[in-house]
Amino acid sequence: MKYVALICARGGSKGLPGKNIKLLGGIPLIAWSINIAKKVKNISRVIVSTDSIEIAEIAKKFGAEVPFIRPSNLAKDNSPEWKVWQHAINYLSEEGDIFDGLISLPPTAPLRSIVDIEKCINEYEKGNVDVVISTNRAHRSPYFNMVVSDDKGYCSIVNSGKKIYRRQDSPPVYDMNTVAYVAQPTFVQKYNSIFEGKVRQVHIPIERAIDIDTLFDFKFAEFLFLNNL
Repeated sequence: MKYVALICARGGSKGLPGKNIKLLGGIPLIAWSINIAKKVKNISRVIVSTDSIEIAEIAKKFGAEVPFIRPSNLAKDNSPEWKVWQHAINYLSEEGDIFDGLISLPPTAPLRSIVDIEKCINEYEKGNVDVVISTNRAHRSPYFNMVVSDDKGYCSIVNSGKKIYRRQDSPPVYDMNTVAYVAQPTFVQKYNSIFEGKVRQVHIPIERAIDIDTLFDFKFAEFLFLNNL
């Protein structure tokens, strides 16, 4: 099968300013995604979607294509990344590029491995699936130790159905992470979110699934990288 890797990296980031080009191990975060995508044999093109000229130039320096500058209405804090996927797929379709799957590799997961991506591709190629997501086992559970507050400030468990008193009795739950997404292009074009379709997951070791959104996340990723963990 033929795949296109899409790396979405807008210029604005409030949680960690300049996040997508912040240096980890001397390399901009976005370059980690570009470099690993170029090593996956099934990926025919590595595309960066950005609204930033600076990010675009860095992406091209590391060998990615930047065939368009992302429209500003798709580069706001509240812009759904799904719409960014749709925009990229529509652009490539109008170019006449036909591919079997879109692989999204966000810059915020620099510690992923080639094996992680290939496992997601293999799961997708089993068929009868619209999207493959990457996950890791969650440390908190809505059945046991996650709570919400009401308007009076009182807390209750998120899932208020069956009473569970031990963590071991909770059904296993998983965190979605940003290691990789593999999506069927026509599904993305037709629908509005991942979970409108058939979704399967690939489990990623937690040490490779760090998702950088804050300075704390970045420092933790840096610690893992510098200590070869």
